[in-house]
Amino acid sequence: MIGVSTSILVERMLHERPQPEHGYRAAMGILSLSRRYGPRRLEAACARALTINVNSYSAVSSILKSGLDRAEPDAGAVKLAATIIFA
Repeated sequence: MIGVSTSILVERMLHERPQPEHGYRAAMGILSLSRRYGPRRLEAACARALTINVNSYSAVSSILKSGLDRAEPDAGAVKLAATIIFA
């Protein structure tokens, strides 16, 4: 079962593509991260991604790999996440 933030992120991915089919692969990739990191961490990573206004598989994966989903979101962490994702 996915959480609210995960659902919102996947919906945005599907609606922001010129054709929803283009977002299916990325959306499935994000959902598959739940197997490796668990649904709670995925939900926290998606919430963090929504906070910094990114909606890609690579962004969510990077947040999980760096452990930013476990940290309290503050201005410094958000800047760090943006730096990691956009570097």
